Amino acid sequence: MNHFELIDGELHAEGVALSAIAEAVGTPVYVYSTATLTRHYSLLRGALDDHRGALGDSLIAFAVKANSNLSVLATLAKLGCGADTVSEGEIRRALAAGIPADRIIFSGVGKTDAELAFAIDTGVRQINLESGAELDRLIAVAESKGASPSIAVRVNPNIGAGGHAKITTGGATDKFGVPVEEAIDLYVRATASPHVTPVGLACHIGSQITDLDPMEAAFRTIRGVAETLRDKGCEVTRLDLGGGLGVPYHGQTDLPSIADYAAMCARVLDGLEVEAAFEPGRLLAANAGVLVSRVIQVNQRADGRRFLVLDAGMNDLMRPALYDAFHDLVPVTPREGEAKAYDLVGPICESTDIFARDRQLAPLQAGDLVAFLSAGAYGAVLSSEYNSRPLVAEVLVDGDRWAVVRPRPSYDEMWAREPKADWL
Repeated sequence: MNHFELIDGELHAEGVALSAIAEAVGTPVYVYSTATLTRHYSLLRGALDDHRGALGDSLIAFAVKANSNLSVLATLAKLGCGADTVSEGEIRRALAAGIPADRIIFSGVGKTDAELAFAIDTGVRQINLESGAELDRLIAVAESKGASPSIAVRVNPNIGAGGHAKITTGGATDKFGVPVEEAIDLYVRATASPHVTPVGLACHIGSQITDLDPMEAAFRTIRGVAETLRDKGCEVTRLDLGGGLGVPYHGQTDLPSIADYAAMCARVLDGLEVEAAFEPGRLLAANAGVLVSRVIQVNQRADGRRFLVLDAGMNDLMRPALYDAFHDLVPVTPREGEAKAYDLVGPICESTDIFARDRQLAPLQAGDLVAFLSAGAYGAVLSSEYNSRPLVAEVLVDGDRWAVVRPRPSYDEMWAREPKADWL
């Protein structure tokens, strides 16, 4: 469920008309719903709490990469949410948004020594290691600081899943984590070091997963690794199960529910006596945001092909170009009339700047406002100023109030970031 609905024939975000935001801020603009963020977090929190016996005092650590806007993060922080981060910048964002360090997980396959040092100094909850080389570097950094940070070893279970090959992360050829036998050896080696404190294992096999079976298989593999390590005398108190549960971009009604997902996790971990962590991103944020755009013109060709040219481009919403991703498009103020087929395109000078082909839509014309739905995750975070287009603005709505939470820069502000060489 989301809180973007027609009220008196016009699409609203909670109590605010999207047309009012577009008029004040311009387009394109991302609009986020506080009520939807809150509802999604609360549903997951409640489902996990129903299985405290198996999952312990579980942590929900929002995947900051999905939507790193400070106001979005602060909204989740007020609810008790933690953060899954993959860079020093994301750690700093989480802290700035009010998420305490002991609820921040530091993941990522390419952490620099400086980032590892920052994570140690900050006192993050745990550092998820992804290779033996990284363990060696972390031990050296920690020894120089007289520290022993908590770590988890990310296991690659050779089980990949996800909505697209480019968002699958658990297969044998994926760069993430280490194979099972290597993970066991790595954990044992880490246990012998006084400069790191192994506390658990981590796993994340992909994104936009719409079938619980591969997740369950991966989690059972991780449980087996934990049991093997305990047999070797190692302490394992945490299992980080990552994220990846899919959302209904196509309006599907047959996706696994949050309750089913939590019950499956509990079934797998029952009796292991660990504290679970979860790293949802898309699950919390995708349906909490829309991208509002304005129709520039309709290009009608003699062969019948019809291009709906929007002022939002692939630099504003990259997912269709990157992953062939589907986003429903709806008019902000629908008009009656027979549906027509449109190719949805943006103004960027690239053939990949296309959102959809042959999309059946009610009649649209120049000046109309439209909204890409389910755009709250991996939308604004992937945006750029390609073609020297100002970075897309972001707005947060809460009931009948709203605020610009990332302003669109002026051209002068864009140029000011690029000082000319002094000999020019």
